[in-house]
Amino acid sequence: MANATSGMAVEDECKLKFLELKAKRNYRFIIFKIEGQNVVVEKLGSPEETYDDFTASLPADECRYCVYDFDFTTDENCQKSKIFFIAWSPDTSKVRNKMVYASSKDRFKRELDGIQVELQATDPSEMSMDIIKGRAL
Repeated sequence: MANATSGMAVEDECKLKFLELKAKRNYRFIIFKIEGQNVVVEKLGSPEETYDDFTASLPADECRYCVYDFDFTTDENCQKSKIFFIAWSPDTSKVRNKMVYASSKDRFKRELDGIQVELQATDPSEMSMDIIKGRAL
């Protein structure tokens, strides 16, 4: 169903794939894009894929929403995992593109129950592995 403020609809597949990432850990990451008036799944990353595979999948000049399941070990040697929501909005993308993604972000994020950390990135340095690790701990 479309949102009155942004006019965006979230495809059911987005919610289903997110639930599979969260509950079954079928995916390492999901990249979403806005097509017309809908948010759709663009790419699913298998559990074997790395953070570098994920960042290499992002377009250099277009916005995307992403979810990344980050596994890490705490100082107490406990295995943990945190689900990141990343709003990718590169400086080189078109202004209209950035505005559409910015105005739809909160509505879309609300559809994904279980996001633990949110990041906004305009270039790769703003979502480096060091930043991900720092936000997870």
